[in-house]
Amino acid sequence: MANQYLRLRQLCLVARELAPVQEDLCAVFGVRVCHRDPEVGQFGLHNALMPFGTSFVEVVAPLREGTTAGRYLERRKGDGGYMVILDSESLERWRTHVDAIGVRIAAPLAIGDYEGLQLHPRDTGGALLEINTTLNGADLQGPYWPAGPHWRDAVSQQRVEGITGAVLQADDPSALAERWGRILQRPVERDGTGWHLSLDQATLRFIAPRDDRGEGLAGIELAVRDAKAIRGAAEARGLPGDAGGVFVGGVRFALHSIR
Repeated sequence: MANQYLRLRQLCLVARELAPVQEDLCAVFGVRVCHRDPEVGQFGLHNALMPFGTSFVEVVAPLREGTTAGRYLERRKGDGGYMVILDSESLERWRTHVDAIGVRIAAPLAIGDYEGLQLHPRDTGGALLEINTTLNGADLQGPYWPAGPHWRDAVSQQRVEGITGAVLQADDPSALAERWGRILQRPVERDGTGWHLSLDQATLRFIAPRDDRGEGLAGIELAVRDAKAIRGAAEARGLPGDAGGVFVGGVRFALHSIR
């Protein structure tokens, strides 16, 4: 049996228009698009994925009226965080576990060497949560189906080393943290700003709301090599920032310098 793991592999933003957010992400963080997935068309969307080291930021945008993503944009008052996507060595243990604790699977996914479970947002809270697996995907440099077959060719780490965490905001962050901890079978700990749980190579944080947009994925934490270049590019594009990060696509990207 393969070693068990649970990793933060992909974070998805939702935008009214795909191109402006995609272009901001590439310009600010020095990343490149590695894949556009035609399969998201079944949900009335188009997308772009960009590698941030061995993890990914995806942007999706509606192509028509009446999509789930479009309704989410309305509810959260514009562009912002949408999904937290984890990968694991196998989905069988997760199917058994979520069934045992009464968490519904909203969308089972299976395409080629990839399989995924999107959990029901009413049972998770916070954000859409997916766990997936890709055949032979245990190696972080190996296959990851959602990012396409050539994602490694698009990796650029001059500015960003990788993703180290995600931040979810909620009116009751303690309750949300406990719920996610139960779903993900990870202990929850209190810290200075809220609560957190650790995955194998990243941290999920749960905080009180920073704005009036309601519960959702509010932040992405990055290990960065060139914070000055990131800030300069964000300023040049008229994007806001604060002492610890920059805002792109309605999400705060926290910059943690590694040198």
